[in-house]
Amino acid sequence: MDAHTLELLEFHKIRELVGRYAFSTLGKDLASQAEPSTDADGIRAELALVREMVDVLGQGQTPPFAGLRDVRLLARRAAIGAMLTSDQLLDVAAVLTCTGHMYRWRMRLSELHQGLISLTTPIEDLGLVAKSIAGSIDSRGHVLDMASPELAAVRQKIADLDEKVQSRIKHLLRDPELRKILRFPNATVSGDHYVLPVAINYRHKLTGVIHRTSSTGETVYVEPAEIAHLSAERVVLKSDEDRETKKILRKLTAEVGKVARPLANAIDAMAKLDYVAAKARYAREFNLTCPDINTDGRLWLRDARHPLLEQLFRESPDGATPPAAQRLVVPIEVRLGQPFNLLIITGPNTGGKTVTLKTTGLLCMMAQAGMHIPAGQGSNVPVFSHILADIGDEQSLEQSLSTFSSHMSRIAHILQTADARSLVLLDELGAGTDPVEGAALGRAILDELDMIGCRAMVTTHLGDLKTYAFHNDRAENAAVEFDVQTLQPTYRLHIGQFGMSNALKIARRLRLPRDLLKRAHKYLKRRQRGGANLVNLQEQREETEKARADALQAQHEAQKEREEYARKLAELERLEREAKAMREWRDALKPGDTVWVPKYDKQGRIVRVDAKRGTVVVSLGLGQWEVTFDEVFPERKAEE
Repeated sequence: MDAHTLELLEFHKIRELVGRYAFSTLGKDLASQAEPSTDADGIRAELALVREMVDVLGQGQTPPFAGLRDVRLLARRAAIGAMLTSDQLLDVAAVLTCTGHMYRWRMRLSELHQGLISLTTPIEDLGLVAKSIAGSIDSRGHVLDMASPELAAVRQKIADLDEKVQSRIKHLLRDPELRKILRFPNATVSGDHYVLPVAINYRHKLTGVIHRTSSTGETVYVEPAEIAHLSAERVVLKSDEDRETKKILRKLTAEVGKVARPLANAIDAMAKLDYVAAKARYAREFNLTCPDINTDGRLWLRDARHPLLEQLFRESPDGATPPAAQRLVVPIEVRLGQPFNLLIITGPNTGGKTVTLKTTGLLCMMAQAGMHIPAGQGSNVPVFSHILADIGDEQSLEQSLSTFSSHMSRIAHILQTADARSLVLLDELGAGTDPVEGAALGRAILDELDMIGCRAMVTTHLGDLKTYAFHNDRAENAAVEFDVQTLQPTYRLHIGQFGMSNALKIARRLRLPRDLLKRAHKYLKRRQRGGANLVNLQEQREETEKARADALQAQHEAQKEREEYARKLAELERLEREAKAMREWRDALKPGDTVWVPKYDKQGRIVRVDAKRGTVVVSLGLGQWEVTFDEVFPERKAEE
């Protein structure tokens, strides 16, 4: 997809917006890499996943992402034999636990969510490995004594030795002669050694090893000789402890290495699931809908809103909720390819022409990226090979190009790139130069777009371009509405009309001199001589467009009714299949079968079957009860 258009339409902000709803960095990364696709089947599959996730979230079955993080590199290191640290193993254990939760979540999905079931099929329950790690390492990353008998024995020896050392130190501190040479009457620790603070003048009176000296030089810290041999033994035991600890970490790492491949597959699947869930949460938050994807160039956006405007109107710089009137985005309806390919939009400045272009382009990009869009049910979006836009004033200082030259350079690139499956969006065609030459150039550009056969939306202020659609059946006019009474745009788009500047009406409301307005009307009439035919033609086109819109609406309603009928028929067929299966199961009941009896909320065993009367005797607890066939169900109903 054209990088310049992606930037112009601010698709990166949509990525960021979706990324906010992701649980993990894995989902956020996938959102930041989202790109519009040109694979129709792939787009439909992606949209179906989001639609299923919206349904699942609506039922309160949020996927359990707790503990999900990217530990694929750690898993690969474990697979090749590198030892993981205790903290790294805890990170892996959190993801392994997440796989178990996600596996059980998948088991609870209904048959209506086959896409999500297929997506999460690679996720295996690897919780047993997580339990092994949790049974050996505590939450602080400390290897537990229970991890192995050898480690527990070594630590017990170290504890016994420490107790012996402390006992000997206490005995020395009770010696009155020794206390006379100490700077203060207690021992301290230097590294792993117990030392006594001896005054420098009495150093020779205590045999032992000096480990350090105070900053003033008045005190030396001496480990008594009778304790030094115990410390040496402790060093050996600590070495044994470290060896046993590493043995346990290597063993746990080897267990992780055995599941490295299924763990990596599960992480890939959960990352995609997180991204799908983020799109679904965004869709639920902003009331987005799933568009219908086609490959025959039919574009129909019903009640379309600009997603970034909606998000902007929901927020306020000071964090306060803005008034409801400020949060309203006026929806528009856009059609292309049924039957016209070119839409020429006219109307006053600030009337919403540019927003219409951006809304159309951005919604098409969102749909092709597998996202639901802010538009009404039944919206159709074709798969465009290119979406190409020239919007806004883009004076190029680096290339020393004026605004007009920059636009012409961009349009030249668009015309070279576009094909019959492209969407072209041109803002203010023919502006920035002499109006007569601009109109002529604009007509030529429209002719070229028509010959290419692409879908195009063009905005303009030039009056000569407003009549282009009158002479081309593959082109149509559209106008953004303007309220002359309030002098404010309404931002509504009317297909089949062309916009008027309304300059004289606005001037009259602003009370310009009457003589001046009369002269303006005279000049206008001279320019409009012979325009009656155009007015009549415009009225005819408006009537045709209204009839076409009504027909499309009727077609849409009929399609909805067909879909609803098909859904109800499928539901009836499903219920009939289930009822038939239940009858067959009850006909095959025999003594000894286990059944569930909801009437008594218990599970029991069949004692006797009376097919003629349609009853069975069921043993429930200490008693036996006779119930009808309709009151017993398969054992699995106990879980439900």
